[in-house]
Amino acid sequence: MKVSLFYLPSIGSREAIEAGRAGLRDDLYQQMLRELAEQAQLADRLGYDSVSFTEHHFHVEGFEISNNPVLLDLYVGLRTERIRVGQLGIVLPAQNPLRVAEDIAMLDHMTNGRANAGFARGYQRRWVDTMAQHLHGIHGATPWQHDAVDEANRAAFEEHFTIIKRAWTEEFLTFEGRYWRIPPEGTPWPLEATRRWGGGVDADGMLRAISVVPKPLQKPHPPLFQPFASSERTIRWCAREGVTAVLPPMWPGLQARLFDAYREEAAAHGRELEPGEGLAVLRDLLVLDSDAEARHWWERGAAFCGAAWFAPFGFSEALRPPGGAPPSVDEMFDLGLVLVGSPATVRRQLSALRSQAPVRWVFAWMYNGLIPHEKLMRSLELFATEVLPEFGGLE
Repeated sequence: MKVSLFYLPSIGSREAIEAGRAGLRDDLYQQMLRELAEQAQLADRLGYDSVSFTEHHFHVEGFEISNNPVLLDLYVGLRTERIRVGQLGIVLPAQNPLRVAEDIAMLDHMTNGRANAGFARGYQRRWVDTMAQHLHGIHGATPWQHDAVDEANRAAFEEHFTIIKRAWTEEFLTFEGRYWRIPPEGTPWPLEATRRWGGGVDADGMLRAISVVPKPLQKPHPPLFQPFASSERTIRWCAREGVTAVLPPMWPGLQARLFDAYREEAAAHGRELEPGEGLAVLRDLLVLDSDAEARHWWERGAAFCGAAWFAPFGFSEALRPPGGAPPSVDEMFDLGLVLVGSPATVRRQLSALRSQAPVRWVFAWMYNGLIPHEKLMRSLELFATEVLPEFGGLE
């Protein structure tokens, strides 16, 4: 099966974060970069599929120090040989879509065709509202939010996505939408060099189209991803657009329904898929020599981060069955909602996960900094060599 690595990334241990303002510490950022490189290089040798980073800004607390995932991709890509690099994801409503298209195309060339392209909608209002203020009415939209803010965010996301795909696949681009007009009306460009050797101008020297260059090395474009989708509307959009949807941990009944919805929607638009194709799941991953050791570090890392940083945004709602309570920690372990324990335990958890849905691809959440570097290195090795062979090994 395919296994990819996902990083926030965070900097510093739990103690460093609780001491306050860890994001300001240069020594922790330097340590993070060194450890990321070593972990990616090990994953490269072991055969993991890809490594991806999120996009967030202003996180002085120390969580999610990932303001430019494309730069982190390049940092890793230039230190590895075969592993793919991507984003989960670039928050499109807060970005200039033409610059995103250029940046990922450059990354694709600089890594010799190893770039993935992941796009997200953005839910953290502190930074999305600040960074997206050039687009009137665009704010962060938290999970399970369904209102005018959510609709405007989704509209900007989908418009930006369309612009990026067309920028990659069309020699010259013109576009007129709700948020963007490309090129702007009345832009003069009377250069003789463009008339002779370029294009996109009319006889009066007015700009009528632009060409985004370079185009990606991969044709028609790098593989597309959207994290961390939990609504049927988003899943069906991904299926129509050929986007791999990465599902967060969720109630197994909801997960099964979304797997079915993706396949149904793809078939309705002429794409016959194998069960599980086009979808991936995100899971905490920590495989150590004993259950006790793995659970100890999971509680200090993943559980601490989840309670302090993600629960306030409502992510745990996806775990709640209709009319019920979210699963307990022990139930999450038993259901394969986390992959944490000894190799034997994680094999059982992975079997439980695959019994609920046709999972073909796992994105392993790496809580770097919060879990010691040597523990994550050991986990990568144990998962590849003592867990995955029972499931056909790494693809």
